Amino acid sequence: MKVLIIEDEKKVAAFIKKGLEELSYQTEIAFDGLSGVQMAVSNDFDVIILDINLPLLNGFKVCEEIRKTHQNIPVLMLTALSSTDDKLMGFDSGTDDYLAKPFEFKELIARIKSLTKRSIGLKQNENLLKFADLEMNLDSKIVKRASTKIDLTAKEFALLEYFLKNKNKVVSRVEIAENVWDISFDTGTNVIDVYVNFLRKKIDKEFSPKLIHSKIGMGYILSEDF
Repeated sequence: MKVLIIEDEKKVAAFIKKGLEELSYQTEIAFDGLSGVQMAVSNDFDVIILDINLPLLNGFKVCEEIRKTHQNIPVLMLTALSSTDDKLMGFDSGTDDYLAKPFEFKELIARIKSLTKRSIGLKQNENLLKFADLEMNLDSKIVKRASTKIDLTAKEFALLEYFLKNKNKVVSRVEIAENVWDISFDTGTNVIDVYVNFLRKKIDKEFSPKLIHSKIGMGYILSEDF
């Protein structure tokens, strides 16, 4: 577990670092907001402990900058500013939790454990797409329906991924062309229809209910209810 402590009060930073390292956490410290952002975006941390009143860049701005590249890394704001408005500003900037100074170290650890547990769940959910009895693992590139493994080509996989990320929504051929093929739609070609039919044969033909449906004049939809 790697933790970044962004805190300009050296005694507080040292206290947190010592306590965490006694529990086998790896820690690094940034003493100002600017270096905190640079360390956060260029390293792989499991959680960030962030003060608000920092030199060069305050904690709200730091969190906003981190969120531009790291959406799911847990950020715990640790600060003496504990008014409702301060908390709302913290959450608006992208922080996940808020702990006011002074604090008990065991409370800090409890918050860290809660945040990292939630973060692991988010990462797992991001890499696993599900709809009805259809399942796609974005890491292993394995697709299953009703626990039966289905072999797809790279383009079929990309097309199904797009359908899964837009489930219950009608997607046009133009949208599919731009997002799956990364090209402008050519009305003179039926390549999208051909690949949709390839996909249907693999994930719908031997299973029920059918999931990929045509909307005449509109496009396609991944849906159970049609």
